This record gives sequence, structure tokens and C-alpha cells, in this order.
Amino acid sequence: MKTIKAPYSVDGGIHPQYHKELSKDNTIEVMPISHLLHVSMSQHLGAPANPLVKKGDTVLRGQVIGEPAGFISAQVHAPTSGTVKNVAPATTATGQTAMCIDIEPDGNDTWAPEISERAIERAGLIKKLISNPDEHRKAVIEIIAECGIAGMGGAGFPTHVKLSPPPDKNIDTVIINGAECEPYLTSDNRLMIEHADQIWEGCKIIRAILGAKRLMIAIEDNKPEAIATMEKAVGNDDPDADTSIVILKTEYPQGAEKQMIYNLIGKEVPSGGLPMDVGAVVENVGTCMAIWDAVTNSRPLTERLTTVTGTPLSSPKNVLARVGTSYSDLIAFCGGESGKVAKIISGGPMMGFAQTSFDVATTKTTSGLLLLAPAEISTYSSMPCISCGRCVDGCPMNLMPCELSQMLEAEDYEAAEEYNVMDCIECGCCAFQCPAHRPLVQHMRQGKAVVSAKRRAKK
Repeated sequence: MKTIKAPYSVDGGIHPQYHKELSKDNTIEVMPISHLLHVSMSQHLGAPANPLVKKGDTVLRGQVIGEPAGFISAQVHAPTSGTVKNVAPATTATGQTAMCIDIEPDGNDTWAPEISERAIERAGLIKKLISNPDEHRKAVIEIIAECGIAGMGGAGFPTHVKLSPPPDKNIDTVIINGAECEPYLTSDNRLMIEHADQIWEGCKIIRAILGAKRLMIAIEDNKPEAIATMEKAVGNDDPDADTSIVILKTEYPQGAEKQMIYNLIGKEVPSGGLPMDVGAVVENVGTCMAIWDAVTNSRPLTERLTTVTGTPLSSPKNVLARVGTSYSDLIAFCGGESGKVAKIISGGPMMGFAQTSFDVATTKTTSGLLLLAPAEISTYSSMPCISCGRCVDGCPMNLMPCELSQMLEAEDYEAAEEYNVMDCIECGCCAFQCPAHRPLVQHMRQGKAVVSAKRRAKK
């Protein structure tokens, strides 16, 4: 194992105020189970799961309550034991509507018996996989699918799909994303500090599945404790392997998948392409730990670590809470509001989604819950573009946000598609930089949605 600095750098990027001091030193706290859990069937990228239970059913923790509805989909499991109180559509954090299963916990938190039975049967599977990946690869991928693991960096791509590239895609590099470049969020940082050994075991599982020679763990240089704990965890555990911890300079959006790939291996993911097109797969540190738990203990993904933070909050925390925990319960666990709240954001301030209330629940992808005070919110009116070029300078994808924005305002979606609007990663750098306060990233989101719908209609 070696520790190096990122050998390459991409254009663009910004330096917002990070405000991680609010929660970065706060150890992980396990939240008691809420009196009611709201488990959405839209827990991942792709098709929402189909409910398998009905009102009045009793469920056990880890029991499958939602089955995949397509190839890009994932299982959903009961986060605790209890009674199904309702199955009905509900609004998600992104503003969409999906079926939701409300579970009233019975207080026993009883695991489904097959969980422990499978864990006993699979004892030592990690060592078997590493020593003979060809024989055990398929079984381990099936376990990851069985446990409903989805990317925990925010996108929620079903992990078993990502770890099953087509035969013609040779994966030579696994990149583990510990950058956590989004302001305010510190859950990945705490996870690396407190659970580095489990993350490292997950890294080895991923590398063995993909047969990759090179493994790179990328962490921004504003996380010295996380760098040190990961260095200690890796140590000389893989003396013959090409393993490195890569230190990135602190800059947003260093954690974006395509930027990270270029920074680490100098390869550019082609327009409309995927990381596997350049021989790379990127996984978040939280996903690594979930994979370790699935393969070692056969435990489905029923809880996740979330940063609950902001100046109007009494006690910002990094909270380990069950999937389906309402935002209002998270806030109460953190001592409630100590000041007036002007904005609620699910996620971070750059790529998160503003909420109209706390009546939303966590999912597998809920990385943060941010409260902002009135003094931290500016009210403004959007003005015409002044052609300053700041959005172009800040765009890490080398797009022309100013031109794209005007095309989309004119509903010229064909021109926007030609100018590569679909390559936008919605990082928000353009809107952050714009002195005219144009809603650039919102234009991109809307334009991408329309272009995607038009493409689907043509099939």
C-alpha cells in the first residue's frame, strides 16, 4: 500500500464554504427506532420495487417487502419487526411519488430467522472469494442483490448491477470514493474514522468480484483522520497488490465519479458513456461497508448513516438510523430546532433537494439533512445572462451552461442535446458562480428530463 497525491486534475470546480466543523468531530450515534417507519419502494436508481406486503401483515427485520421491478432495481427490506399499517403512494425527497409501506415497530426488532442461518452457511466466504474469485463471484453478487445494496453516495445505483459488467468490459481499476466533497456532510468521514477495517474488507470483496488489479481509495485532504485510519486499516494487508490511498485537494466536486476517474487514472469517460468504458468502477465507502455486512453477516441494507446538521439545529450529529425514519424524528433526536429554519434540504446544499416540510423519510441514499437559517438564505430575482463566463470556468464537465440555459428557456431541446446537456452532472457549480442568479442547474435538470423522455418515446 502506498499513499500518493492525485496525479491529474480536471478543469473547473469551486471552493464553497464547507461548514463541516458543525459535525465532523461528532462520533456516530445510533438513533432509537421511531414509532412509525415509512419505507419507500423508490430506494434506488431505476424502477421502484413492487410491494409484497399488505396492510395488517406482520414483518420481521430483514424480510423482503419489495421486489425488484426490472433489471435496474433492487429489493427493499423491513427495517425492523412490526405491523404494516398502510401501503399507499407517498412523496419522496425528490418530489416524486412512489408506493410506501408504513411499519409500526413492535419493539422487539426481531431479525428474520433466515438471516442468521445464511450467515452461518456463508462463514469464511470472503477468504474463499479472494482465493478463488471465479468459483465464488456469482454467489457473492447474488448475496449483494439479495441484500438490496444500492450505491450510498447519493445516486443509489443497484450495486449488484454495477458489479456485473458485460464480458467485453475489462475492469482494471476499482476506485473507492471517500472524498465527501459536498459542504456540511460528514457521515463518510466519520465512517472511515470509526469503521475503516470493515470498509477495507468491502474494498477487497469488490476488487475480487471484478478481478481488478488496481485499487485506489480517494480522500480529500481536509480529512486527515480518515486518511490515517484508512492507511492503518490497509497497512500491509495486501503486500502484493496495487493498492493506494490517493489524497485529493479539497475542491468541489472532487467526489463526482467522472472527475475522480480522471484525477486518479487520467482517463476521460466518453460522452454518454460509463466508467466501465475506461476500465473503472467507482464505489462509495458506505457501499463498501454495506457489502461487507451483506457478505459477512447476510444482513440486508436496513439502516444508514446520515449527517443531520445546520446552524438552526440544537445538536448536529452523524446519525445511524433505520431506513424509513422521518425527518421530523431525526431533528428531534438532534435536540430539535434552536433557531428559525428558512430552508430544509435533503442532502447537501449543492446537490440536495429543498423540502417543503419534515414529512419525508430517509432512504438508502439519504446522506444528509440540512437546516439553514434565514441569514444563510438570500432572496433574489433571476436576471438575463451577462456573458461573464464564470459558469463556463466553474463547470467540471467543460460544458457551456450559459448557452444551454438559454436554449432550454427557449425549449430548444434538440440544440441542448447537441450541446451535450446530458453530460451535466447537476453539481450546481454554474448556479453557484452566476452573478445574475440564473437558475442554471435547475434548467439543466429540467432539460435532461425532457431529453430523456423524448429518447424513451423514440424506442
